[in-house]
Amino acid sequence: MKRTSGQLILVVITFTVSTLLGVSTLARQADSVSILMPAPFADATAELVRMFNKEHEGRIHLNVIRGPLETESISDLAISSLLLGDTPFDGLLMDVTWVSKYAKAGWLSPLDDYFTDQDIAALAPGASEGNHAEGALQRWPLTSDIGLLYWRTDLMDEPPRTPQDLETISRTLQASGQVPFGYVWQGRQYEGLSCVFLEIMDGFGGEWYAPQTSAIGLDEPAGTAAATWLQHLIESGISPRAVTNYAESESLQSFKSGESAFMRNWPYAWAELQKDDSPVKGKVGITTMVAESNQRPAATIGSWGLSLLKGSEHPQSTIEAIKYLTNEQSQRYLYTNFGYTPTQAALFNDEQLTRTHPSLVAIGEALPFARARPQTPLYAQMSDVLQRNLSSALTGVTPPSAAMDQAQQSTEQVLIAAGATP
Repeated sequence: MKRTSGQLILVVITFTVSTLLGVSTLARQADSVSILMPAPFADATAELVRMFNKEHEGRIHLNVIRGPLETESISDLAISSLLLGDTPFDGLLMDVTWVSKYAKAGWLSPLDDYFTDQDIAALAPGASEGNHAEGALQRWPLTSDIGLLYWRTDLMDEPPRTPQDLETISRTLQASGQVPFGYVWQGRQYEGLSCVFLEIMDGFGGEWYAPQTSAIGLDEPAGTAAATWLQHLIESGISPRAVTNYAESESLQSFKSGESAFMRNWPYAWAELQKDDSPVKGKVGITTMVAESNQRPAATIGSWGLSLLKGSEHPQSTIEAIKYLTNEQSQRYLYTNFGYTPTQAALFNDEQLTRTHPSLVAIGEALPFARARPQTPLYAQMSDVLQRNLSSALTGVTPPSAAMDQAQQSTEQVLIAAGATP
């Protein structure tokens, strides 16, 4: 059926009015901001997100996308979306080891215009590490996790300070039947093993990799000594052979059950050890990792922080959400409810907080010893090389010295292939 000109005009007018009304409605809608987080952080921040949306109703609506549990899986998901060139995320909760790679790829918007020198100065020692890359501030810290040494206060008067101390105390306690094992740590072939090795190697006076000079120190005496000592712990029975399959949760389970005198783990473990079902509740202390008597102990940074992704349609609103999730009130909430270590220096001196959570004092004392893993876009490849060769040494397949020689050569090949000749 043919339409008259009047009918056509009416259709056009109706369409135009509907479109204009739609635009007007969209204009009144709040900015929708999406931030991708690993599952544990998404769960922990759920209440904060609810509060943020209530306070910013009609202006900003924050959506936290609950990603996978595993760190590598989150990175794969984020990179896949970024490679498409039109990521659905405005922000990303990033592991400290990703910063150089993401910044080098041009996926991040620098944050220098949003955070002042005073903001940075207010961070606790160690919390400001690993946030800069490509000459700019690329990430704002949400947590300041560091590797810690947990020890049984009911079994000894003071913690070990050197590897030799740890061995001596372990042997004594094992010989008297007080514990089956001395020391548990993360020995599985994954990122946790790299963190353990970095702390031990630094404690022996070495350095894994220096980005400024491209110098690799894996086959140097300290690198070989670190791998040899870890393998010795297993062979001597101070650490269980099963430690080569331990990640954080398995180490925590062993220590929490009273099977071991020492444990290497992150700050979150403290809250688990103080639960009513913990046989070691009230019997645990925290200190820095052991080091040779003439060396400075090291504590690997394991922090997570929030970044603004390039291409975000609402950068200002995303920054507002980032600042809210990392402000002092939010950090207090995340620490008291989930054990996530704060980044604001003021909280480590807060009398009310330290009175109810005395472990925070020990964590604050350890933070100045924080050490970042090699800050390079090639970190993932370098860590994979180290993990594979360390695992070979720890399981008895390859002697530690040969494993470190191979790790050195393979790391050199990674650098050469990328044009960063060592």
